Amino acid sequence: MLQPSHSSLQVAAVPSQRVPARDRDQDVPWHTEAVCRRDEAGLFFAPSKEPTAARLSREEAAKRVCARCPVMVECREHALLQPEPYGVWGGLTAAERRVVLARRRRRELELKKAASASRVAAAS
Repeated sequence: MLQPSHSSLQVAAVPSQRVPARDRDQDVPWHTEAVCRRDEAGLFFAPSKEPTAARLSREEAAKRVCARCPVMVECREHALLQPEPYGVWGGLTAAERRVVLARRRRRELELKKAASASRVAAAS
């Protein structure tokens, strides 16, 4: 995720169902394999009153860690399903996750409307 943050939203279109990155022991929680477990937590969560330039730099560094993580998809889905209100999770900031969630809600509404319209058409 070395791209500018606005283009990182394009990779955020993760399917709503969890897709494992690879086969792994089901008894081992996904987060035990997270690369961020070896990094300082401060990289992923903003200190209070952090200047904008420092925040953007820190978030990009956190996204670089996420980009090499074998459980990035699982982490992202966890953050979207909880939803986690702070920090970088699965390569997305809190603001980016809000955008993904809004897109998912919009898509779900469109699918419901389409299904309803097809039921009405079939009944006619």
